[in-house]
Amino acid sequence: MKDDRHHPLRGSDEDREAATHCPDTPQTRAPSYQLAFVDTDFLCREELRPVRLQLELLKPEMLMNEAGVDSTVVLFGGARIPEPGLRHTARTEKLADLSQYYEEARRFARMVTERSLADGGHENVIVTGGGPGVMEAGNRGAEEAGGRSIGLNIVLPHEQAPNTYVTPELCFNFHYFAIRKMHFLMRASAVCVFPGGFGTLDELFEALTLIQTGRMEQVPFLLFGRSFWEKIINWDALADAGTISDEDLKLFRFVETAEEAIEAMENWDGVGTKRGSIPGR
Repeated sequence: MKDDRHHPLRGSDEDREAATHCPDTPQTRAPSYQLAFVDTDFLCREELRPVRLQLELLKPEMLMNEAGVDSTVVLFGGARIPEPGLRHTARTEKLADLSQYYEEARRFARMVTERSLADGGHENVIVTGGGPGVMEAGNRGAEEAGGRSIGLNIVLPHEQAPNTYVTPELCFNFHYFAIRKMHFLMRASAVCVFPGGFGTLDELFEALTLIQTGRMEQVPFLLFGRSFWEKIINWDALADAGTISDEDLKLFRFVETAEEAIEAMENWDGVGTKRGSIPGR
């Protein structure tokens, strides 16, 4: 990432290079002598957390702006869901059965990207978590359509490398879950949630909460697989208990196929509006 804009002051990149040619002395080898912005031990100190948060917010934002990404279609879903041809590798038979959603995510991403490219390729760019499973399917479908897609990876103790279908210059890595989730939603023109586990549920409920409370504009919000979601979450029980309102159940819609999802996106009521109050309060 290089800033080619001209200004009259000496650039930090010049001084970074010049500092590597100083005499080798005890003084120049001391950590205190390093330029602060190239001293990774300093940047990783506890007191520098606010700076690291800002950097994780700025870097993807700047690069996506430079790449001309104006809006995105978000795909959330499970990392453990295999593609249909590898369903035999699934840990459980039920997980193997969910492989149908890998193919549906792939088809959906391909269809969205084809439509995006027809309009110039700057709107409705597919964004996923950049990992395996449903995330891979989304990036794969976009690549098959000949378009770009974004991957927002995160450093975890046991995984994960980005899948090979993410557009390299739009492949990002995060330390902070919170900043990663901000980037998922900052450009979102639609949110599509496929079956998944804790991570998917976290993303689902945070996005719904932002829309419910008027902190985010209403966008098409699609849950693929009614039978899965109604088994995992008793939505009606939440409304019956009064912890959410009946109106909140209208914030999202169940779909089964890519075609149904595309139609829902194109005919969604209330896109771009924000709630002025929370029903039921």
